[in-house]
Amino acid sequence: MIHFNVPPFVGKETEYIQEAIKNHKICGDGPFTLRCNKWLEDNFLATKALLTTSGSAALDMAAILCDIKPGDEVILPSYTFSSTANAFVLAGAKLVFVDIRPDTMNIDENLIEPAITNRTKAICVVHYAGISCEMDKIMSIARNYNIKVIEDAAQAVMSTYKGKYLGTIGDFGCYSFHETKNYSMGEGGALIINNPDYIERAEILREKGTNRSQFYRGQVAKYNWVDFGDSYLPSDLNAAYLLAQLEVADEINRDRLSTWKKYYDYFSQLLFRDLMTLPFVPNGCVHNAHMFYIKTCSLEIRQKYIEYMKNNDILCPFHYVPLHSSPAGIKFGIFHGEDINTSAESDKLVRLPLYYGMKEEDVEKVISKTTEFFIPN
Repeated sequence: MIHFNVPPFVGKETEYIQEAIKNHKICGDGPFTLRCNKWLEDNFLATKALLTTSGSAALDMAAILCDIKPGDEVILPSYTFSSTANAFVLAGAKLVFVDIRPDTMNIDENLIEPAITNRTKAICVVHYAGISCEMDKIMSIARNYNIKVIEDAAQAVMSTYKGKYLGTIGDFGCYSFHETKNYSMGEGGALIINNPDYIERAEILREKGTNRSQFYRGQVAKYNWVDFGDSYLPSDLNAAYLLAQLEVADEINRDRLSTWKKYYDYFSQLLFRDLMTLPFVPNGCVHNAHMFYIKTCSLEIRQKYIEYMKNNDILCPFHYVPLHSSPAGIKFGIFHGEDINTSAESDKLVRLPLYYGMKEEDVEKVISKTTEFFIPN
C-alpha cells in the first residue's frame, strides 16, 4: 500500500526525546521548546515564535490577540479546514466567506474589499498547499481599513512570498506541526508574532494567564495570574521530536520538492489532452511541496480515479468540503458574493501521495497508474 502521508522521521528524534526525559523536563517551555522557538525566529526572521499545542491553538491565540468580540466579522475563504473558522467562532465572530481563485485555490484578493463592513475586524488568509496568497494587495487593503491579518500558514512552513517567509507577513502567522505536515511533532503548532507590542500578552495568554515568562527572565520577583489565559504549551517531548527535523529542514524540503517536480514534469505532458489541471505557482512565490494535487474534469471522474487508485493500493484522498456548505458554516457564517469557484473546484481536486523519503518506485507507480486511468491502453 502506498500511503498518502507518512510522518517524517530523520533519526535523531528518539535521541532527543530520551535527552528530554533524562533532563527531567518534559512539560512546556523546556530546552527543546526554546530551541525550536529560536530556530523559527532565526531562520524565518520572525519577531517572536511560540510553540503551541496545535495549529488550531495558534489560531485561537491569534483571534484572542486581535481582540475579536461577539458581533465582529472575519473574512476568510470557505475552502479550508474547520480549524481556520473555529478560532473565530470561539471568539463569537460572524464568518464572512469569500470565493477562491481557481488557479491557486487561495482566497481571491479582489473579492476581499467588497466584503468589508464597519464590523470587519480581521482577514484570515490560508496559504493552500504552501503557495502564498497575494499578500501585497491583501496587506494594503488591511492597512487601509485598519484590519488585522492572520496568516493560516499551517501548510506553508518554509514557503516564501517575494523573499519573505509565509507567517511573517501579516500581524500573526500560524503554523501546524501535525503528523500530516512537512515537519511534525505529532500534534503541535506555532504562533508567529510580527508586532512586538503583542509579545507580552501572547506569553501571558499562553501561560494560563500568568506572567511566568517574565518571572523566569528575572523581570518580576514572582509570577501571578494577571489576565485571561489558557494552556497552549506543548510538551517538551513533542518539541524534541520536532527539533530533529528543523535541524535538517532544508534536506526535507529538497526531498519533497524533488517528488513534487517528478509529478509535475510528467503530468504536464498530459495537459494538452485536457485531462487534468496541475498546481499553479505565481511569480514571486516559492512553495514547500506540501502537497501535489491534480484537478479532474468533474466530480464523477475524481471519484472514479480515487477508487481506481485505491484498487491499485494507492491512497489518493480529496480535500475540504467547503465550509460554507457545511452545517456549522451555515450556522456561523455567510458567503459574500457568488460561489463561482469554491464548490466547483473543490469537487475536482484530489491529492497524490507525497512525503519525506518517498521511494522512487512508489512515485513511479503513482505516475504509472494515474496514466493508465486517464489514458487507458
